[in-house]
Amino acid sequence: MLTTAVCLLDHVSISREGKKLLDDVSFVTRKGEHWALLGANGAGKTTLLQIMMGYLWPTDGSVEILGNTLGRIDVRELRKRIGFVSASMDARLEPGESALGIVLSGPFASWQLFETVADDTRAEAIRLLARLGASGLEQQPYRSLSQGERQKVLIARALLAHPQILILDEPCNGLDFPSREALLAAIDDLAQSADAPQLLYVTHYPDEIVPAITHAALLSEGRMVSAGDKQAVLQDEPLSTAFGIAVRVTWQDGYPIVRVARGLPVLQTEGSGL
Repeated sequence: MLTTAVCLLDHVSISREGKKLLDDVSFVTRKGEHWALLGANGAGKTTLLQIMMGYLWPTDGSVEILGNTLGRIDVRELRKRIGFVSASMDARLEPGESALGIVLSGPFASWQLFETVADDTRAEAIRLLARLGASGLEQQPYRSLSQGERQKVLIARALLAHPQILILDEPCNGLDFPSREALLAAIDDLAQSADAPQLLYVTHYPDEIVPAITHAALLSEGRMVSAGDKQAVLQDEPLSTAFGIAVRVTWQDGYPIVRVARGLPVLQTEGSGL
């Protein structure tokens, strides 16, 4: 018997100004799974996220998130159950606010801390920062933090609101190698915990997919190339099709190692959907 779906997109298409941004996409995630969403620039990843969070409405098909069908629920209430982290959030935050203040603003869905915070909430925020390897940053101004430290603060901010889904939108973008590895280790540890929300990790890079991520989906030009168990999806043919370049994949210590197969033609495969 299948576990209840967390996210369910059923033959979803969306068109804007005569252009199809998503084309007949079906996609389902279930409780206990953590997903990676991959694709080249323009593949449709951002559009898919906007639909899942109720910022865009499909032209065709239906969307069910956390047991609620879009169009039959107040999306403002739904968004409170979905955490979202992206480097693009920096522009909305008050840079002079402390790291702890940024984290504490999460449950209030504000970009600054205006509310009085209970002692137990403050203690939980400090624990979350420590859990993500960011202890000692609490009183530092957000603007003084490195990019990797900022991402950890934003993840702690999202987690403090106790989301059921946590979307990490290219969290390693702009990080140097050591900072990227530290952030990925923190994400892997989070995903392995019993109380973790379902993760949806969005990236261009397969080598960022940590062992705790169980499933993967590949988008290309608005269509789903393949989705399912990550070791079945992250193979030569689906990745070559999704990115438009021939690659070879090997697996090592739970990570996909992807190399460009120079001199070989791009492999073609029909989208396998789910």
